[in-house]
Amino acid sequence: MFYREAGQFKTSYGADQAIFPIAQDRWFVIALVAFAFAIAWSLAGQYFFNRGMWSAAPPEDAALSTGLESYRREVERRRYLFGRVLLWSFGPVVLAIATLIALIMSFGITNRGLSLQGTLRKMIPFLTLVVIWIVGVFVIRMREQRELRREIDQLNDIEKENRR
Repeated sequence: MFYREAGQFKTSYGADQAIFPIAQDRWFVIALVAFAFAIAWSLAGQYFFNRGMWSAAPPEDAALSTGLESYRREVERRRYLFGRVLLWSFGPVVLAIATLIALIMSFGITNRGLSLQGTLRKMIPFLTLVVIWIVGVFVIRMREQRELRREIDQLNDIEKENRR
């Protein structure tokens, strides 16, 4: 037996006959729904993210276009894909971690009788690593976006020089 109903008193028959009268059951179902939503979001994200990864067919003017134009198209496509990564791959992970944190905090508060501050104090190492990881992902993604933008600007400069 993982938990008991002892100590969870109800003040009415309606409250006792609720779908999930035990608090742990309610939290488990909420967490399960959140994780199911995160999994569905990540699977849809893999589909939408990878859908634009490879071109189905080369553009019509591929034979007439220069290497510079072809390279520009590829860099712009990569920049577009990097923009979609945060929405389709990073979002579900953050949702799952936030649900896990909320679930751990609720169990710490309800089962052990800890205050919110006591539970947060015990979770500081984990929360610190989560924050460092999230900031690191954003820093790396922004750096990649800047590098791709710089490449596109260099290609624009080269095209302007060639037209003169």
